[in-house]
Amino acid sequence: MIDIQQVSKRFGAQQVLTNVSAHFGRGQITGLVGRNGSGKSVLLKIVVGLMSPDQGYVAVDGRRIGKEVDFAPNTGFIIDRPGFLGDRSGYANLRYLAAVRGKIGKEQIFQAIQQVGLNPQDRKPVGKYSQGMRQRLGIAQALMEDPQLIILDEPMNALDNATVEQMRGVFSELKAAGKTLVITSHDERDIETLCDHVFAMDAGVLTQTR
Repeated sequence: MIDIQQVSKRFGAQQVLTNVSAHFGRGQITGLVGRNGSGKSVLLKIVVGLMSPDQGYVAVDGRRIGKEVDFAPNTGFIIDRPGFLGDRSGYANLRYLAAVRGKIGKEQIFQAIQQVGLNPQDRKPVGKYSQGMRQRLGIAQALMEDPQLIILDEPMNALDNATVEQMRGVFSELKAAGKTLVITSHDERDIETLCDHVFAMDAGVLTQTR
């Protein structure tokens, strides 16, 4: 599903990624682990098309990002902290985002919000959400258009134990439905429980560990 070939990226004097190559399989959950600042988020931004590599290329579903398509096709993602309009409800925020492509309507948005354990009819503005609620809304945003590829950078951040278990179940169901997921996590239990294959990033160098 994802083909990464000899990708390098530098910011000024700092080499962030060095000759990164990997294949992330279709219909699997791939884990990406590494310390903060190791280059994980930069690599994911290159994969989805938010950033361009200095060298090398990424292809998603056989199409080169930045050449054949600007952004990864049929992909939902959260990278870094999700940003929302603080004075609007969760549903209103997702409705605005869904209007960009016009692929889904109210029913699909409601389903995604419910899928992550939130109430789609809650009128409370997102500015009054807890960090965990905002994180769940970010996951709902990544899932709402039923993408084939789902990229989630630290999706368990700020979630309580019960919600973490719920999200693990959701991600496993998505895999069972044939979706491809890439997940980063600092919690070894997430990686061990969910992932078919694991890659470790250290100082911009990627190594497959499982």
